[in-house]
Amino acid sequence: MSAELVIETTGLRRVFKSAGHARGGAAAAPSSVEAVAGVDLRVEAGAIFGFLGPNGAGKTTTLRILATLLAPTSGTARVVGYDVARNPREVRERIGYVAQSGGSYRESTGREELIIQGRLFGMKKADAALRAAEILAALDLTDAADRTCGTYSGGMRRRLNIGIGMVHRPALLFLDEPTTGLDPQARARLWEEIRKLRDLGTTVFLTTHYLDEADALCDRLAIIDHGRIVAEGSPVELKREISGDVLTIGVNGHGQKVVDLLCKQPFVREASAEEDGTVRLYVDRGEEAVPQVLRLLDAGGMAPSSMNLHRPSLDDVFLKKTGRSLRETAA
Repeated sequence: MSAELVIETTGLRRVFKSAGHARGGAAAAPSSVEAVAGVDLRVEAGAIFGFLGPNGAGKTTTLRILATLLAPTSGTARVVGYDVARNPREVRERIGYVAQSGGSYRESTGREELIIQGRLFGMKKADAALRAAEILAALDLTDAADRTCGTYSGGMRRRLNIGIGMVHRPALLFLDEPTTGLDPQARARLWEEIRKLRDLGTTVFLTTHYLDEADALCDRLAIIDHGRIVAEGSPVELKREISGDVLTIGVNGHGQKVVDLLCKQPFVREASAEEDGTVRLYVDRGEEAVPQVLRLLDAGGMAPSSMNLHRPSLDDVFLKKTGRSLRETAA
């Protein structure tokens, strides 16, 4: 494994099997679900790496395999230099893991939680207390350090949970959907803390189904769907794969007729009729394409009900790779 890589997987798969339910007195055959379907990953040290996809895409299952909490059905994974199946203890000593549900108890204070975590990793009591104070200050939780976690806001609890994962100074920190359920202000605050971790040298691997989060935070990301990686690169690189601007048009049921008309135009790179009744165009110089499209539709007696022009987004990348919108899938 290259010294520059903190995660390297090859053909990683996880299949969940369930017993069949009896029907009419006869037992049904067992069923299986392939949650991770051959994932190949290379994650470099010192970056924020994002796993973007809808719920059920395989993000959390992959993360749990990398964190040694699930065994892979097949394939290999090396994390911080160690095989997750052969050397789970060595991996756990070098990583931090923050689950969606967090790990703090309502009855404990923030300081107590951090000290206990430090002691679990073999720190002396005085060292654990010192480290707890450092984390509380870094996460702006000093004033709330001796309050019980049950009195914390959602944003405060998420910051504390990240602190718990950081007590032993891991080389790699896993964050599973770190901002789910937070209000916009709390999300922005947590983004700042995650960037600070990266700037201090910690590699961060996070899962998310939020397009804006992946775009704003991640140095690189992989888009996953149905257990398979469908695209990988920096947000800028992925959006650059979609040439031109994106123009969506409400066409009042004339979808295919509009596509047939516009796909012949030299400024249209690609045209498709969508299931929601709109037409999606990828065009050169959108601001120049709009008046030309309007003239053509008017001449054809097909006045549009709506029109929207935007630069390619990660949702456009997901749509092009999977045939559906991540926004709609998440909703």
